[in-house]
Amino acid sequence: MVLSRRTFSALAGTAALGFSLSGSGSDEACAVGEARSAPTGPPPGPPAADHKAHTVGFDRYSMLIDGKRLVLWSGEVHPFRLPSPSLWRDVLEKLRAHGYNTISVYVSWNYHSPAPGKYDFSGVRDLDLFLRTAAETGLYVILRPGPYINAEVDAGGFPGWLTVTKGTARTSDPTYLKYVDEWLTAVDRIAVKHLYTKGGGTIVLYQLENEYANNVTSPLGRDYMAHLYAKVRADGIDVPLFHNDKGRNGHWAPGTFDTGGEKGRYLYGFDGYPSPFAPPPDWGYFGIGGTKGGSTASPETPGLIAEFGGGWFDPWGGVEFDGKGYAESRRTRDAAYERRFYLTNLANGIKIHNVYMTFGGTSWGWLPAPIVYTSYDYGAALDEARQPTAKLIPMHQIGQLMYSVPDLAKLDRAEDITVDGKGIKAYHLVNPDTKAHFYVLRNDSSAGVVATIPLAGTTVTVPVPGLDARLLATGIALGRRKLRYSTAQPMLWLSAGRQDIAVFTGRAGESTQTALECASEPTVTVLEGNARHTYADGVLRVDAQLSGIARVLVEGGGTSAPLLLLLADDEASGRLWRYDTPSGPVLVYGPALVRTAALRDTVVHLTGDTVEAADLEVWGPRGMSDVVWNQGTLKTHATKSGSLRAEQRLPGVPGVQLPALTNWRRSAENPESASDYDDARWKLANKKSSYSTTPVPAGQPVLFADDYGYHYGDVWYRGHLTDAGGAGSVALSYISGAQGLLMAWLDGKPLGTHRMPVPDKKTVRRGTWSATATFPIPSKTGPRVLSVLVRRMQHDEDGAAKDTHKVARGLTAVTFNGASPAITWRIQGEAAPDPVRGPVNNGGLHGERHGWHLPGFADDHWKVVDFPRAERRQGVTWYRTDFRLAVDTGVDASIGLTLTDDPARAYRVQIFLNGWNMGQYINDVGPQHTFVLPNGLLRTRGLNTLALAVLSDGTTPSGPGEVKLTLLGSAAGGVPVTLVDSPGLTRTS
Repeated sequence: MVLSRRTFSALAGTAALGFSLSGSGSDEACAVGEARSAPTGPPPGPPAADHKAHTVGFDRYSMLIDGKRLVLWSGEVHPFRLPSPSLWRDVLEKLRAHGYNTISVYVSWNYHSPAPGKYDFSGVRDLDLFLRTAAETGLYVILRPGPYINAEVDAGGFPGWLTVTKGTARTSDPTYLKYVDEWLTAVDRIAVKHLYTKGGGTIVLYQLENEYANNVTSPLGRDYMAHLYAKVRADGIDVPLFHNDKGRNGHWAPGTFDTGGEKGRYLYGFDGYPSPFAPPPDWGYFGIGGTKGGSTASPETPGLIAEFGGGWFDPWGGVEFDGKGYAESRRTRDAAYERRFYLTNLANGIKIHNVYMTFGGTSWGWLPAPIVYTSYDYGAALDEARQPTAKLIPMHQIGQLMYSVPDLAKLDRAEDITVDGKGIKAYHLVNPDTKAHFYVLRNDSSAGVVATIPLAGTTVTVPVPGLDARLLATGIALGRRKLRYSTAQPMLWLSAGRQDIAVFTGRAGESTQTALECASEPTVTVLEGNARHTYADGVLRVDAQLSGIARVLVEGGGTSAPLLLLLADDEASGRLWRYDTPSGPVLVYGPALVRTAALRDTVVHLTGDTVEAADLEVWGPRGMSDVVWNQGTLKTHATKSGSLRAEQRLPGVPGVQLPALTNWRRSAENPESASDYDDARWKLANKKSSYSTTPVPAGQPVLFADDYGYHYGDVWYRGHLTDAGGAGSVALSYISGAQGLLMAWLDGKPLGTHRMPVPDKKTVRRGTWSATATFPIPSKTGPRVLSVLVRRMQHDEDGAAKDTHKVARGLTAVTFNGASPAITWRIQGEAAPDPVRGPVNNGGLHGERHGWHLPGFADDHWKVVDFPRAERRQGVTWYRTDFRLAVDTGVDASIGLTLTDDPARAYRVQIFLNGWNMGQYINDVGPQHTFVLPNGLLRTRGLNTLALAVLSDGTTPSGPGEVKLTLLGSAAGGVPVTLVDSPGLTRTS
């Protein structure tokens, strides 16, 4: 239904009343009036579900939390791509430790809704648990619940059943809006409990729609957006709302659609995925301006990049990265790329900055859109196996900087400066309150440059490596002292005990200059590293070469508190961990990760990870006397740096032994192809019309799989023919997603297989493929049975809002040359959704319908075989084995399954771990060979069942070849992991 203005106003009025009761304040006070005069000052502390009312607003500079300015430094994380709720905490703790203060979260409608009116938020779909975990971790949340998300998932997040409903999606069509309201009611019922305004959680922003680039000037679009706005407000969502513009078009900026009279509570957001091989774009202060200039499309709201490319997705065949997979995405968008592009964004006034993806994860089961394969690693900073990569270091440095230097939350463009250095682009910004200045120097050439730049009344030289960038600052506070300038990038400062600590960073081997204002000559002690110092005219200058950490203690000079200056190279900076506690901040140096820190009396309790043996050093509040690491008390001594240092190194991770996979058992299936197979219980395919956008061929029944309730995985057809004696061939038309295929049998004998081509550079974005497979058939009189198996792959996304998710999947038409036999069709796809694993886990193979993928299936009568295999048959063969793991308690081991074989062999494998569909391997297409097996689904201490459903076309020998477990990374530490199928995580709502 389309809301009338009266209904809209009533809903918006109810929501506005909710604002004042919840403590979010009036629109004007929160976002327009007081917000604009908010001074530069300390940011709000780490968020929590503290059950207190908070205000969430914004002005043109930044978000305002309880009136305090905050830059949202965010990473995209999708809980549905990590189906092990225990591991959500692992990922979120890693991101918080590495400087992120916010996560952005899509909620995928198809993941939670197996049928109209049914919504499941239990088990691996427990959104409430995920949001609680984010709050416990101290992360703000940007919630993006669709209804359409795109995200390279099946149908862009729309549930399969929506493909067979009346109405046009992503418009004000009443039928569509009815289902949208049901979905939003279900998800908002959870979200409203986690709003930061109400103190129940940490949600501070909520996205209305995603990349809605169509119907911008049409009532179909404007009324749709107005409806979404009113709906979420009526549901009690009182935090600011936004839309993510697909590119920089000014679409859906404030004032472009009806918000029921509410003002100042809606932001313009946009996304961008620039090429890493071109100069970073200016999408704000330094750009073209106007509605096409990015953040300038909405000058009264802070710059909001809802998605900025932290990598890119890879298609079947791997043409995007020349077959090298996500490792190449990570190489081309590396740490230097992050500095160059993300610092450019910050220079352009972007204060809500979300990197897509920061943890990509796995598009397991039938979740992926047809254009991508199972892995959604994305080349992200945290890889698919949850392993930190070098890309986390710039995020770590910049995130810590945002928290420590509040001047960055309120910046204006300053006068241009002249920089001497070929290929260097310089950005100059100033805080209008503190007069602190910031400079971003970007090198767009491949060769390193030593740039000369005027800083704070002097001229300094700054090395800028090729295709890299750095941020410089002048006039910022370092606790009780002030920075005159530094050629190193500031990272953080804090007060610990009786001293202030400041950290500056740069590339290893660089020479740096750091100048501090001192009223008189201070006492300077070089505690460690290669550093020299001089004092003249009220300025202390420290010259250091970056190698590990140089420590310089500055005392006196007109300031009572000492300053410990830490000059760290990138690697060392990545092992400095800040954690704020109620008793004061703690700074830890040494281990691979610090997850938590807590002060109890005089003891600091730390949890975290080590990979290699590591030193441990802790700075903290006064009186700190002892250190506990992962529940073990350490013997420590005090250092001249004012820290406690462990006298023995923390041990590294013990070795992890993985067993060989042996004792495989084999069974061929596809009895559906036999002429005498009993299909009486299958659905009769006799519909005459469809809501699909694919026309129904004249004179033929609807054969589209979705119309019969089969939305995921393989689908079988059996046609019972009469009077086909004169037929010379049969033409089978079908539609699938990328890499779909069709197999046919006549009277139990194979006719052949047709496969969709591997995408190339021109077709890499095509989600829907159609073809007609023609097979000769031997002449025979009398009744006949035509059996057809279609690997339909997934539904296309609906990015252009043209109902492309409704394009048919499966058979579309069947014709015979030389005859027109009467045909009765029956169809069979997936069984009812698995109550634990959800609707995307299973397709329609015989083995899936009969539990061959499940751990408890009795396979004793199957034949024992060895790998590699070399069989030639058209159809499906299953292999099963059990294996036992005994990973040490306290070791977080990320384990994968790797398949390799002669790439000329044409077959594909569905991989099931303990009943969970972990993805699809296509041997002769690739590029993916290793599949992550998440702990929780994988029993790292106990028995596991692996089942492989091998689909081969019979044109070549099929495998599998080598199948082995692979250690993808390990650490001593981790988080406690609960088995996903244990009581308490498998309940249904």
